[in-house]
Amino acid sequence: MDDALICMMRSLVRDNQLSKTNIGLDFFDATIDRIAAWVIGARATQKALLMGMIAPIEQLKEDENTGDFTDRLAMTEELKSYPFGAVWDEFCDRNNVPVGSDCI
Repeated sequence: MDDALICMMRSLVRDNQLSKTNIGLDFFDATIDRIAAWVIGARATQKALLMGMIAPIEQLKEDENTGDFTDRLAMTEELKSYPFGAVWDEFCDRNNVPVGSDCI
């Protein structure tokens, strides 16, 4: 879950493009199990999408459109400490999916 993945998924959410986009995943590392690489990569992609979904997108857009760059900056900094991990864990629990490294 690197910065590039987070940025791409956040953009898809922000620009309301999820319904118009097919997300293809290709994870290959000959040194590890291919299924494990796919599971880890798929979960990282879902986490990156979640990070975009919990962001106050409408507020950030309003700040951008009204020129309130101070509020936009403050909100963007606050996003860095949003508890997406706790939300992800709850999502996994509710869907009877292993949490954390238990998925391996």
